[in-house]
Amino acid sequence: MTMRPMPILLRSVIVVALLLSGCASLQQRDPLVVTVAGIEPLQGQGLEMRMTVKLRVQNPNDAAVNYKGAALEMGVQGKTLATGVTNSTGTIPGYGEAIIAVPVTISAFRVMRQVMGMASGGSFDKIEFEMKGKLSSGLGATRFVTKGQFDFPLPQAGMPL
Repeated sequence: MTMRPMPILLRSVIVVALLLSGCASLQQRDPLVVTVAGIEPLQGQGLEMRMTVKLRVQNPNDAAVNYKGAALEMGVQGKTLATGVTNSTGTIPGYGEAIIAVPVTISAFRVMRQVMGMASGGSFDKIEFEMKGKLSSGLGATRFVTKGQFDFPLPQAGMPL
């Protein structure tokens, strides 16, 4: 049995359909807005501290974001402090928000590295932080980054340390 070649018109229609579907998936989306909604302690092991970080994820787009797992990395002063993952699933509706709980681990070695970095000439007046991560969907991932800084309260004259 011999196979007949596919007619050129049918091949052209298939190519155009694939190109259009590819372009539709490349639509510009506004980035997710992620903030820390809460932190709760968890039981740690040995030289580590564990906690659940509750993320408030806002979706400023009209299309829902489905996720099948999340990863989180939290940094202070340019160095990683805590990391965590969760295999939870859910949907963040278009123009909606959701709370995602991610258990994270902070090792004692990372805490010591942070303290030593600040003690060796680091500035104590401003603390810079970064939180980055991703929500996986099976077909890809939606990444997010939140950066900022806050003032470290310095003791006033006459106040006990």
